[in-house]
Amino acid sequence: MSAFLAIGECMVELSEAGDGLYRRGFAGDTFNTAWYMRRMLPESWGVGYATCVGEDAISQEMLAYMEGERIDTSAVRRLPDATVGLYMISVEDGERSFSYWRGQSAAKRMGQDLKWLDAALKGRDMIHFSAITLAILPAKEREYFCGALARARARGAIVAFDTNLRPKLWESPEAMRAGLMMGARTSDIVLPSFDEEQVLFGDETPEQSLERYRAQGADLVAVKQGPGDLLLWQRESGARVIPATKVETVVDTTAAGDSFAAGLLAGLARGKTLEDSARAAMALAGQVIQGRGALVAEAVNKVGLEPA
Repeated sequence: MSAFLAIGECMVELSEAGDGLYRRGFAGDTFNTAWYMRRMLPESWGVGYATCVGEDAISQEMLAYMEGERIDTSAVRRLPDATVGLYMISVEDGERSFSYWRGQSAAKRMGQDLKWLDAALKGRDMIHFSAITLAILPAKEREYFCGALARARARGAIVAFDTNLRPKLWESPEAMRAGLMMGARTSDIVLPSFDEEQVLFGDETPEQSLERYRAQGADLVAVKQGPGDLLLWQRESGARVIPATKVETVVDTTAAGDSFAAGLLAGLARGKTLEDSARAAMALAGQVIQGRGALVAEAVNKVGLEPA
């Protein structure tokens, strides 16, 4: 059986349900990608999630939810003196804002136990992580974490990196830039967003963003431009542009990048061409942003990918 693993932080999500009430769920960027991957990959691919959680009731409920979604949790590390993070979504005039509580999040300690980390990554055909995964770790442990990914890559795993930026999680812009470059050097596939690259690096064109990650040693770079075209580059075949399909009604952009990553990686895992995989990724993200929340089950059935 082939094996996909996403690694990062899954959190408790509280979203407004009306009348001052909130609905509880579980989400997080790399977990969202794993959730979509499970729906798009056949059963011959195992889909797992690696993180650290506590031993309290909410941690157990999170794991039960993952397992109910057919995501393998055997690589999850449990810490008795910690719990999971929480965030709350507020909406005003159609715009979403987020409040976070991460002080006792067990996921912040993913880089402390290298024996666990190496075991979690061992035997995986494809591994996905993000800049958020790196941002929540102490600076030295980012190095340990990327070292473990490099060892998994040397053993044959394909490593994919989403440069998902959350500036408030980093010590400084300099640390954020260094962290992104460290993650990119560890990866075969890099998935940046041009609007974020403009803010962090001052890029004037998506080609500049592409060149930065190509120079770090990636084999494949996909520069997302929100509703715009996708700039795609592969070491074997060079650069090309995949035209965007216009989405008439955008309801909620949560998980647009996470679902894009899943669409692209699932297509490649199935043996589809890069262009077909990219088009499927754009189509999936386009469907996801027409639904509400991070996890939109019906989106998968609308993009021409057979559910698992």
